Amino acid sequence: MVKNLWDKVVPSAGFSLYLFDKNKVRVGEGYISLSNVGIGETVKFQVSMDTSGVPLTFAPSPREVPAGMGPVVVRKVSITVNSIPQGALVKLDGAEVGTSPKIVEVSVGKHRLEFSKEGFNSGTFPLEIGPNDTSGGSVSYELGSSVHDTVELRDGSVLNGDLESVSSTDVVVRIGGKDTKYDRNQVKRILLVERESPGEPLRPAAQGASAR
Repeated sequence: MVKNLWDKVVPSAGFSLYLFDKNKVRVGEGYISLSNVGIGETVKFQVSMDTSGVPLTFAPSPREVPAGMGPVVVRKVSITVNSIPQGALVKLDGAEVGTSPKIVEVSVGKHRLEFSKEGFNSGTFPLEIGPNDTSGGSVSYELGSSVHDTVELRDGSVLNGDLESVSSTDVVVRIGGKDTKYDRNQVKRILLVERESPGEPLRPAAQGASAR
């Protein structure tokens, strides 16, 4: 979408739209053509673009604009994106922006934040930036419950897996399909996720019995 912020009607205008990947390398471009856009009017349209990579950001550049029209400015605000627990992978509108906590720049409009962390249920958060919003805001998202047991060791490391057994000397944790044994004195804390109890097996009917 494009909004005319000029104080005059735009009779016609053309802009190049350049696309950049995560390394700020230009990987593609498109073209925007507008006509008869009123003062303060917003125009919604489709753009065809050719790319040679995965675009993360874009930048318009004027090619054919009326005399006196100012430069195109894409206004963005900075917000802090965090998660509980921290260290989750964060995506903004489908593009990776880093791990939480992370300061990201977001343009005015509606967006979608996605959070994922191994061992936890992922989730999404709708985000809308208003035209009068300023930098300095924050978003904190609590990930769903862990899908695995959590074993915290005394050296500070945390294991996410399935607790298989605990004895007076050893603790066995299955991580990635492989059982790993730890000395009991290495373990500081164990958190168990709730699991459904397996149903009782069906018992075969006695020979000679019949059902009505």
